[in-house]
Amino acid sequence: MAMANAIALALLAAAVAASVLSLPPASLAVTSPYVRPRPRATLSLRKDGDDAADGQTPQQVHISAVGSDSMRVTWITGDDAPATVEYGKSSGQYSSSATGSTDTYSYVLYHSGKIHNAVIGPLEASTTYYYRCSNSTSHELSFRTPPASFPFKFVVAGDLGQTGWTESTLRHIAAADYDMLLLPGDLSYADLYQPLWDSFGRLVEPLASARPWMVTEGNHEIEKIALFEPHSFKAYNARWRMPYDAGASPSGSNLYYSFDVAGGAVHVIMLGSYTDYAAGTAQHQWLQSDLAGIDRAKTAFVVALMHAPWYNSNEAHQGEGDEMRTAMEDLLYGSRVDAVFAGHVHAYERFTRVYAGKADPCGPVYVTIGDGGNREGLAEKYMEPQPATSAFREASFGHGRLEVANATHALWTWHRNDDDDEVVVVDQAWITAVASNPACNK
Repeated sequence: MAMANAIALALLAAAVAASVLSLPPASLAVTSPYVRPRPRATLSLRKDGDDAADGQTPQQVHISAVGSDSMRVTWITGDDAPATVEYGKSSGQYSSSATGSTDTYSYVLYHSGKIHNAVIGPLEASTTYYYRCSNSTSHELSFRTPPASFPFKFVVAGDLGQTGWTESTLRHIAAADYDMLLLPGDLSYADLYQPLWDSFGRLVEPLASARPWMVTEGNHEIEKIALFEPHSFKAYNARWRMPYDAGASPSGSNLYYSFDVAGGAVHVIMLGSYTDYAAGTAQHQWLQSDLAGIDRAKTAFVVALMHAPWYNSNEAHQGEGDEMRTAMEDLLYGSRVDAVFAGHVHAYERFTRVYAGKADPCGPVYVTIGDGGNREGLAEKYMEPQPATSAFREASFGHGRLEVANATHALWTWHRNDDDDEVVVVDQAWITAVASNPACNK
């Protein structure tokens, strides 16, 4: 009997261990057999005027980091209102204030509300601040500033849109403890119909007003119409102003920029897939300068984001990132960038460290995460055979989390939105800082 119990316990232990270790190691090429749930409809969000009938109530509030100790607050009112943010460390008690600027834009027959921006600070790290915009007495919000050291927790989500799956993704993100959200393009899927920018702003406000959202543009942000709207990114640039003119490496363009977090220990580069990137262009020259200014003795991790993936084994959008990769891959590789995140393909895929199409221990880990919940559906067809550099791939909605634990290690996890709305960790990998690998720094 004792022997039988021992065997039973051993089998149970083995089963538990198998379940814990069921995530695929980076050395295996895995295509998930998971059967995806059916698509979900586009959300119908209330229009302007429900709780903003007076035209003064702030809406679509979101924040973004500016430098090491400031935050930009962006919000919209229907009518003229002061571009003022009052803030403090206690609810209802605002010891400081800042006044910014107000802008509007028109797009064909659409006229935006009053778009306000104000930069507040200096702020203390890892601190909750309460704030209100335009002197509103009925709309107090709060945010937590990021930490100034490790660990630092990112959420990464691309191609969000405004569907039931978007709502599921946002609900899972809201339940996470994180410091900053990174979005590699395709935000609202307004696709020329400007009121969808407003509904997107209302949809994400509960999250985007509480943690900094750092975004870059995708193809759905272009919104150029020959003769009628000749300038690309009109709504995106007006509504989602990023810190392109701040820090040690100002880019001069809202379509690409960089910033530091964790006291300068992590450098984040946001690249533009849909603005010029060839050698000699402004973006290419800026990237060279930005990378040259990184001190790897101080900056342990460097990550980059863009919309169109440079590596992709899905049949969707094949080759669309190749020209940009040809122009810029050597720059990222030479500066020992640790990870590159992209969207565009509506599925998830993680590659091993890659350079010039081959596995390379000194190259970045490449991740496609264009699976936030868009209305176009999932890209379910992958190329066969699966490339040896493709470690895991699955066409499902979800989001990723990158926790930079210390100066040498970061944990990446991908969280699938399961059909019962439970978040499931399906893929994970430890990423070791390339700068800590002596073989890569000779």
